[in-house]
Amino acid sequence: MIGYYEFLRTATPYVRANRDRLFIVKLGGEMLAQPQNARRILEQVALLMNLGINIVLVHGGAPQIASLCERLDLPVEMHNGRRVTSSQTLEAVSMALCGQMQSQICAELTALGVRAVGISGADAGLVIASRRPLQDDGAGGTVDFGEVGDIQEVDTRLIRTLCADGCLPVLAPLASDGTGKLLNINADTVAARIAVASEAAKLIFLMKPAGILEDPTDPTSLIAELDIAGLDELGSRGILSAGMLPKAAATRSALEGGVERVHFVSGLGEDALLREVFTNEGSGTMVMRHA
Repeated sequence: MIGYYEFLRTATPYVRANRDRLFIVKLGGEMLAQPQNARRILEQVALLMNLGINIVLVHGGAPQIASLCERLDLPVEMHNGRRVTSSQTLEAVSMALCGQMQSQICAELTALGVRAVGISGADAGLVIASRRPLQDDGAGGTVDFGEVGDIQEVDTRLIRTLCADGCLPVLAPLASDGTGKLLNINADTVAARIAVASEAAKLIFLMKPAGILEDPTDPTSLIAELDIAGLDELGSRGILSAGMLPKAAATRSALEGGVERVHFVSGLGEDALLREVFTNEGSGTMVMRHA
């Protein structure tokens, strides 16, 4: 019992400081692949809500999309951590994100006493995007990302209305182009833009590693704190790659847009999200604009 008391005593100032503030939590699809692990994560999210912190949960779904594409015999193509999306793949993305995944997340949160509402960026003009033009592939050629969008506008009125009514928006990273077409958007990018537009206090990435690692092959090389300059330095050394690249870009965008802190936290660690938010030591990596 002493341990619980000490945790509560340490957590109290953080609870008081963050009450009524908004956190954007981006949950990678790999964290939802195992039901028991997904339940543990969502229990922590529910506790944050019960302590008076407003949450918007942005979810990815790479493994689930890949699995559905495999069943539909559709190729899966990635470039620098971002999905290349054909029109057929876009249908699979929409089915995976807005269908089974989102419904399951909302059902789990409902069972935990949270009024979760599944939405996408296409709802109520939340995210308006334009189809991405051809991109330099870094090898003298170009890459066509297909039905992938670059965000042009974000309107957070729907999110504000839901949060004001005590709901937790569960957001799938799809957008409208304003003419009735859907576009796929990287979930990290959506989370960052929503964080800036809604003036969120924190953007939290939940992923497999404990945080940002000095050596990606060494789980003990966790970097507890970073600033943008340090993040850029890691990128220049090639330490950030694949799925970490859009996360790094999203982190810079969020911090430069006014978000106070960005956190990288393991979704596999026991109570890692709670320890990151409510203890001095934290559990992952905290990134600030300036050291």
